[in-house]
Amino acid sequence: MHANIIHHGALHGVTGSCHQLFIDDTHSLLIDCGLFQGAETSPDGGSASDRLEIPFPVDAVRALVVTHVHIDHVGRIPWLLAAGFKGPIYCSEPSARLLPVVLADAFAVGVTRDARLVERYLRMVEARIRPVPWNTWQTAFEGPDGSCGIRLQRAGHILGSAYVECDLVRPGARRTRVVFSGDLGAPHAPMLPAPRSPLTADVVVLESTYGDRLHEDRKARRERLQRVVEKALDNGGTVIVPAFSIGRTQELLYEFEDILYREQRQPGPHAGRWAKLPIYLDSPLAGRFTRLYRELQPYWNDEALARVRAGRKPLAFDQLVAIDEHADHEANVRRLARSGEPAIVIAASGMCAGGRVMGYLKAMLHDPRHDVLFVGYQARGTPGHAIQTWGPKGGYVEIDGERIDIRAGIHSVSGYSAHADQAGLVRFVTGMRHWPKEVRLIHGDDEARAALRHAIESATAGQVKVSNGGEAPSD
Repeated sequence: MHANIIHHGALHGVTGSCHQLFIDDTHSLLIDCGLFQGAETSPDGGSASDRLEIPFPVDAVRALVVTHVHIDHVGRIPWLLAAGFKGPIYCSEPSARLLPVVLADAFAVGVTRDARLVERYLRMVEARIRPVPWNTWQTAFEGPDGSCGIRLQRAGHILGSAYVECDLVRPGARRTRVVFSGDLGAPHAPMLPAPRSPLTADVVVLESTYGDRLHEDRKARRERLQRVVEKALDNGGTVIVPAFSIGRTQELLYEFEDILYREQRQPGPHAGRWAKLPIYLDSPLAGRFTRLYRELQPYWNDEALARVRAGRKPLAFDQLVAIDEHADHEANVRRLARSGEPAIVIAASGMCAGGRVMGYLKAMLHDPRHDVLFVGYQARGTPGHAIQTWGPKGGYVEIDGERIDIRAGIHSVSGYSAHADQAGLVRFVTGMRHWPKEVRLIHGDDEARAALRHAIESATAGQVKVSNGGEAPSD
């Protein structure tokens, strides 16, 4: 049976994930429903971040399956509901805890901050959420012309992230298994078990964000992270780390706690300064997610749980300072910009497309005492991409209509990406006991997809057909 899939996002870039899998000629599932970000476009070529409406009929969509709760995978759910979607929302058990917080924030930012309306909306969403335990089959739809079961497996991207196995059955036809990777994590990610390949699949819909590069290993990236901070200690400045509120922020806190612990146990030349270094978490949303991460400790990996048993507090150490109130944020920006006090600031948004990180960038980008550390993908058209691209060349960036010359140090540590690199993506396919007939690449720039396509074809000696998501596979 041929898998009929329509991609309503993440087809020509890395945001707006939304994929419609048809169970029969009429009924379908939706895998994710996310926002477009930066300069990326919707499939019809429309502009990106302002494309919120759902451009396809939803009356025959029987269920939504959420791979994980990042905004580029769930941010259009309010508009999906407004378009008339009435089905269940399937997700992992950790995602079921995290999703209402994400959607409440998205609704407040994108629709209204009226607390009563937000509460009504949340009640409506929560009534639809259906948590699915790991590695457990769930019937998503069953009808006379076809049925579909789904199973969620750990994807290792953020807490609760899943890849989705979909078994399609039609009368008189062989079962077809379609796997949607969601966003796959890198191996050895803090707190999360590494993703394992499925046993088998007929079709794999595979992300390709870092399909054209390899990450640093964990030891190398931690050493680079430490070197960047120690340079700022020498300069008397602040390290600004733009980070997504969920996932990246908690991984960074985990890693900083480990550096502090190591410097205490085996002091290096900067140990005294590390011991006094404040680490500011300047994001109320990230603070809420960090508390939820702590509550979801049973889903952490063995290494993280061992640290907790040893009496350590990976996400609540003494030098961590949370900033909640906006007035406190503004005061912290002024003080750090003026004083030259060494500090680390972790603030959203991860692509510098809004949020409190913008206050620090506007106040400090022009000053060579400070540093900006990118630890995640920067989509084209975002301020983060402009800073990352032009900063090392002595360029400038426009923020709120103001030209700011970039004199701060600009650093990128790829190993902290929550996405698998090329080797991990290839391994996801080749690690199956029975290779898929077809891999469809989504969620990546053209260069990344082309490189990954070549790498998979080479690794499988051409036995696996690889195409871009919107293409029909060639015979």
